[in-house]
Amino acid sequence: MKKIFLLTALAGMFAWSTASAQVRDPAMSGAKLSIGADFALPTGSTNDAYKLGFGGSLQYQQPIADQLNFTASAGYLNFTGKDVGAGLKIRDYAAIPVKVGLRYFLAENFYAGGELGAAFGTSDGARTSFVYTPGIGVEFPVSDKGSIDLGARYEGWSSGDYKLGDQIHVKNFVGIRLAYNFGL
Repeated sequence: MKKIFLLTALAGMFAWSTASAQVRDPAMSGAKLSIGADFALPTGSTNDAYKLGFGGSLQYQQPIADQLNFTASAGYLNFTGKDVGAGLKIRDYAAIPVKVGLRYFLAENFYAGGELGAAFGTSDGARTSFVYTPGIGVEFPVSDKGSIDLGARYEGWSSGDYKLGDQIHVKNFVGIRLAYNFGL
């Protein structure tokens, strides 16, 4: 009788521990592709020349270890030039940033990460810049394989100081991205 009671108690503890184990939400695991809207708030010298940047991006995520994802992204950003007085205006500046990086989930929905890459200027005379981007964000599951991704990042573009006519190179900004992740 004692053996049956002991086996029943062990089986019960095993069943309870298995049931209480954390199960990952399907929307938070596996490969994902997202499409999002990007907003850029210029900082430093970039704020002297540009009002706001806006655009869109695609991002791919692939898990490579527990809580760690590889990311690859590409997008388009356009910065609106400011009026500098006397009827003069800084020309808008546009670029296509292409980046790769890592995203580490600190908790199931909260992440920190970074990306490196290049921003290919599409405006006349614009240069290609080295890009570095640390950021944080949160993903909200909304379906079995879908989630809303809200992220904030600091983005720096380095290609040296220069001014080309009435256009000034973008140097840095705080970016906000609102996207929808599709589970693959």
